[in-house]
Amino acid sequence: MTAELVRGQNHTLPQTRLEIRVSAGTPVVAGATLGDEDGTVHGTEWVAHPGSPQLPGLEVSRQAAAEHRLAVDLDALPASVHRVTVLLALPTGVGGPVRFGAVASPFVAVTGLEGSEIATFTLTGLDTESAVTALELYRRQGVWKVRAVGQGYAGGLAAMLADQGLTRAAELAHSIQDAVARAMARSVAPPPPRTPDGDRPPVAPPTASRPPEPLAEPVTPPSAAPTGGPINYAHPRRQASAPPPPPPTAPPAEPGHAARPVAGDATGWSMEERLYNQIWGMFEDLARTTAAYRSAVEFAESRMEQELDRTLSDPRNRIGGAGDRAREQARAKRDELTARAREVLDRDLAQLTAESAVVEPALPAAYAGWDNPVWHAYRVPMEIPMALRIGDLHLPESPELRIPLLVRLPLERGIWVDSGRTASEAAALMDTAQLRRLAMENAVAHAARLLAVYPADEFSVHVIDPAGSAAGALAPLVGSGALAGPPAAGAGGVASVLAQLTRRVDLVQMAIRAGAADSLPPDLDTGEQLLIVNDFPHGFDDRAVTQLRYLADEGPSVGVHLLMVADREDADAYGPVLDPLWRSLLRITPVADDHLADPWVGHAWTYEPLRMPPGSRVLEQVLARVAAARRPRRP
Repeated sequence: MTAELVRGQNHTLPQTRLEIRVSAGTPVVAGATLGDEDGTVHGTEWVAHPGSPQLPGLEVSRQAAAEHRLAVDLDALPASVHRVTVLLALPTGVGGPVRFGAVASPFVAVTGLEGSEIATFTLTGLDTESAVTALELYRRQGVWKVRAVGQGYAGGLAAMLADQGLTRAAELAHSIQDAVARAMARSVAPPPPRTPDGDRPPVAPPTASRPPEPLAEPVTPPSAAPTGGPINYAHPRRQASAPPPPPPTAPPAEPGHAARPVAGDATGWSMEERLYNQIWGMFEDLARTTAAYRSAVEFAESRMEQELDRTLSDPRNRIGGAGDRAREQARAKRDELTARAREVLDRDLAQLTAESAVVEPALPAAYAGWDNPVWHAYRVPMEIPMALRIGDLHLPESPELRIPLLVRLPLERGIWVDSGRTASEAAALMDTAQLRRLAMENAVAHAARLLAVYPADEFSVHVIDPAGSAAGALAPLVGSGALAGPPAAGAGGVASVLAQLTRRVDLVQMAIRAGAADSLPPDLDTGEQLLIVNDFPHGFDDRAVTQLRYLADEGPSVGVHLLMVADREDADAYGPVLDPLWRSLLRITPVADDHLADPWVGHAWTYEPLRMPPGSRVLEQVLARVAAARRPRRP
């Protein structure tokens, strides 16, 4: 029976291997400290946090998220540890809420590994606090118990750590928040949902403000629903009713066999929405089953080491055959546990692989790879799709199983194609010129996909190429006539394009604030705008850099988006001034690289850019149809 705790209440723990599940209404930082009998934390090495997520017997999330699962093995804690304190804090410097009183009350549950709840606690009564001590697990007379704490700190993470006796608490708090900001910049998460009336927020003429939103948690499909937190499937067009279940397009599974996978087997009001939710379900399923496998392997290794330590602590077992037999038995147990974990993983991978095989051919153009036949029947759409595929993701345990990386539309953050040779191991092996050409071709392909999935005249692409070095890669866009104008070259061209887009952002923002959409100039392009920037910061003076940062921060809320192709080392002269710019963009690479993290368990996923089939002319054909559908623009 679950114990529903109130502040100050405790409950005896029936087992020592636990999960602590956190559910909050906004991304929070989850960490834990190890304390002695008095609860004192003796150093930074006794704190598990996103920048240092693992300690003996304890593992926390690697990034801020609305849901967390912390793993605790009380038997594996150092003997000097008598208290484990679970901490929650709001991330700073990322545009989110700054006090717990402005968000839903966090919910914390202590569960067994199988998911059964042992004790729960809802942290109510918080107001100005930005950090809170949620729970503590403590040992009293050899028995472990959990106590609901709920102590908040208006002084934030630094004040909370200092209260536990940690010296240099402010320095550690700063490093934790910095690690969180970096992790959130690389986290894959869909942008906020559509507006309540069901339509995407208009750019112009504007009818309502569309301020930038904090990083949102992903849509959670039913096949991957974790135990605990609520699942919201409310469609924005029909807030008063639940969406229908997927149609029964496949016969029921035979006894003892897994259900036959079906494309669109998720909740949604349209096939597009069902496929979107199904893909995110596959993404989360793969993340969680891999996390379970890795946890099982780590437990098997830890158990073997503990058994060997106990056996070999007796000097009599260090000589003769006793020690050898103990080692063999411990290794046999480890191998058995690992093999069982791999069997479960392989079963889940087989099911996901079968599902992927039926989902991929059913994807619409916006979700499909360039090799999908759907592109050969491409027609300019009448409305914007929910999302766009910008690559694939996979994990080392299953490199053949690729999950489409979908970003919601309209884009809520810009994209940075990293052309630096230090970006990844694969990039380091390539010639600099070859890598930069590949990065620009990748950017052109993304721009072409965006043009292709928007209705005619609702999306325009501008290009800044100061030195003209990307002429070859830009040929498909230039030759098709799909660009809003010729690529801007030189310092004058850079200044002209930036001034035009900055003016657009300013005018739309003023119209929104004044509620005067009709006052926008007639020559203002009301469609969404994409600015491709090549070879940054070449051709940029300080004013241009400031304008670019302004577009990155303010542009997405009014339909102006960045697609940067740059090597960060080229901009080293600007130092930390540009750090907010890089963090505001979703970084992808022109070659495979494991730099993206999922929003559930924080795995490092290998990103694979979408490749054009050899000899294919699909890009040129799609751009030609886009250009043909565009209405002549007024001078």
